[in-house]
Formats: sequence, C-alpha cells, structure tokens
Amino acid sequence: MEPPLRKKAWKHRVLRLWLVVALVPLAGAALAESYKAGAIEVTDPWARATPKGASVGGAYMTITNRGSESDRLAGASTPAADRAELHQMLMKDGVMTMRPVQGGLEIKPGETVILKPESAHFMLLGLKRPLAQGERVKLTLDFAKAGKIDIDYVIESIGAQGPSAGAAAKDHGVDHGAMDHSAMDHGAIGH
Repeated sequence: MEPPLRKKAWKHRVLRLWLVVALVPLAGAALAESYKAGAIEVTDPWARATPKGASVGGAYMTITNRGSESDRLAGASTPAADRAELHQMLMKDGVMTMRPVQGGLEIKPGETVILKPESAHFMLLGLKRPLAQGERVKLTLDFAKAGKIDIDYVIESIGAQGPSAGAAAKDHGVDHGAMDHSAMDHGAIGH
C-alpha cells in the first residue's frame, strides 16, 4: 500500500499532465494571428529574418475575403522599411522574375489569397535595420473597401517557408534577405 503523500503527489502529476495535454491545442490556436476589417480577414502574417546589411526583406500572410464583393489590396507601409511593395514572382524562360503588382491585388468574394515565398508577397525595401528572428514588426495594409488594417508580423528564421516553420525549413531558390538582387529582373522598382 502506498503512503498517502506519494499517492497524492502522483495524482497531482497526472492532473498536471492532463492539463498540459488538454491545453496544447488551445496554445496553437492562440498563436495563430488574425486581423479583420470589413469583410477582409488577414491571418498568419510573417516575414523572414534578414542578415546584417540586407536592405530588403519579404513579408507574407493569408488574406480571405468573407464578403459578397471583391476588394483590392492597394498597398502597405511599415516603420521597418522605407516602403513596402506588393510583388509577384514568376518563372519565365527558366529565370525567376519579380515584378511589382500594378493596380493592387484583387481578392474576390469567398477567395483566399496566400502571400508566400516564390509567389505574391510584400517586398520591404530600404530596411532600417535587419529583421531578427522572434521580433514582431508592424505593417499597415490598405484595402480599397475594407480600409486600413494594422497587423504585426512575426519574424521567422531566414530559411522559413511559413509561419512557425522553424529553422529546418529551407527555401528552394529564393531568400529575399540573402539573395543577390543584381542578377534578378526587378522591372521598374529602381534599386
């Protein structure tokens, strides 16, 4: 027969373990960032860390239009950089090209658009300092109908492929922070 104190300690350990197991799914939900204005919902905003001396970075997120009318992401601004431009990356003749998105990005009713590496994303041009993993940085999105949405994006590792992707995730071809922009076709962005 167990002494009463050991039995009580065992019950407390089981109760703590049960609480941890029960709360883990809630912790993941609490970490998911969500911002709303009008019919627009922005989730999981993130950016990659940049090496010392980098003047550009990339910011990503998921945007959902829950309304019955199209809206247009017209632009963005951040105190972390001189400007934030919406860009699209495309493979053309075996060369990755990047161009500013002219006229903004339309988000149709019921549509979800994912801004991600090697696709549509925000280029943060003229970084005022390197983006350090674990930091949170402000970005203000400007939508034609929903208006302005202030978000905080989380800085992930340099090679991250998504929010909380971890250091093990590696980019397969493009890293905005470390890439040599002199060889990339930027069109008319002028840097």
